Amino acid sequence: MAANEDYTKIMKDMMGAFPVDMTAFQEGFKTHASFGDKMSKVALAAAEKSSEISAKWTKETLAKVTDVTSAKDEPVDYTKAITDFASAQAELAAENIAAFAEVAKSVQMETVELMLAAGKDMGEDVTAAAKKATDEVSKAAKKATASAK
Repeated sequence: MAANEDYTKIMKDMMGAFPVDMTAFQEGFKTHASFGDKMSKVALAAAEKSSEISAKWTKETLAKVTDVTSAKDEPVDYTKAITDFASAQAELAAENIAAFAEVAKSVQMETVELMLAAGKDMGEDVTAAAKKATDEVSKAAKKATASAK
């Protein structure tokens, strides 16, 4: 009877001949985690600034509404109060939309900077991992060739 091959041993030997270095994966994970951390900080800062703008806008609007809702002596004063309120709201809207645009512009610039930095870091990680893997595979191939002779 023919003896059965132990495929587990064969696979183990083959995988041992070509070891995988997990440091490349660990470095990639660290780079990704760092990028996520920085992007979260950018997003949270933008949310904080946006909520401050919204709160300020709301307070200013409510202050102007008080003038509109107060009792007036003459009917014409109501028209003037509403006209003044509408003008003030147009100015507030322009100011606050510009403030929101500045927040968006800032987020966009920070995001681009982070993406460029992350791309550079990841490129360096991949290059280092590829070089290391190539060296290890070359060594393993030479070792396998030498032991086969």
